[in-house]
Amino acid sequence: MRFDAPQEDPDMTQFTRRGALALPLAGLAAPALGQGAWPTRPIRIVVAFGTGGGTDITTRVLAPKLSEILGQPVVVENRPGAGGTLGADYVAKQPPNGETFLLATVSNMALAIPLYGSRLPYDPVRDFVGIAPTVFIPIGMAASTKLGVNDAAAFIALLKANPGKYSYGSAGAGTSGHIASSAFLSRIGATAEHVPYRNPGQTYLALQQGEIAFTSDIPSILAPFHRAGTAKLMFVATDERSPHAPEVPTAREVGLGDYKAYSWYGIYGPAGTPQPIVARMAAAIEQALADPAIGRRFDEMGTPAMRGWSPERFSDFLKSEIALWVPLVQASGARAD
Repeated sequence: MRFDAPQEDPDMTQFTRRGALALPLAGLAAPALGQGAWPTRPIRIVVAFGTGGGTDITTRVLAPKLSEILGQPVVVENRPGAGGTLGADYVAKQPPNGETFLLATVSNMALAIPLYGSRLPYDPVRDFVGIAPTVFIPIGMAASTKLGVNDAAAFIALLKANPGKYSYGSAGAGTSGHIASSAFLSRIGATAEHVPYRNPGQTYLALQQGEIAFTSDIPSILAPFHRAGTAKLMFVATDERSPHAPEVPTAREVGLGDYKAYSWYGIYGPAGTPQPIVARMAAAIEQALADPAIGRRFDEMGTPAMRGWSPERFSDFLKSEIALWVPLVQASGARAD
């Protein structure tokens, strides 16, 4: 099971390197930032996940700057449930007038397709227009200290010796954390019960209390629990160690070969959103991400900004992610609960 980047961008660091993926944006920025009628009303960004998680935090970091750039309040609204599909479906059905956008992830825009099948109430490509990505999300795995294991070898041995005995948590069925954990279990030949939570904070609490054995999430979010001794980071599923926990090995270093896991966040509008609105919102996001204070904040969070993307490139990227992830999820056997 591979968690590699799309074939056309095999090095995931390209997503975040300043200007590395920059297409000619001059044509985008000029009309986008010129005077125009939009926006004349407050803007909502719907986060399809609960409060306290990476999707919520990063969007709330961006919102004030976007409000400053666009001259209208930018309000973050949480609509969690069903692995982010409830919030996505809500936005897909809103008028395409530039008043409602979706903060989406690989979970509800790619992983949900094979996980929900015919039950998925929207088509990620048909029902949305890509605006811009925001941040790249590395993933690490943390185990509860209640398990009494101190390293990845002991953790893997424990799971393999006790099929079905333990459980793992995520922010919902079909999220990147769910699929990362499911693929990990498949890789080591073990089984465990999936416990979905509506709020990421509930997952972290369950991990620390030993109600679940492990979870997969952003290393920077898991690192404080690791340092406090209430959970233990076993590995990070990226090519390099995390600067937030440099003592924690990579998946390859613990014998998991080419296993990788990652996510990304991005802004979408309902299909039919006029191109001038798409262009101006995309340019506003790029301007916000270029703000040094925001860049530093995202780097501190371990979720580096994805800069230099045109809406067209972002839309093509989603198609490549769907092509990558659908067969991987199908091969894992994971299904939405």
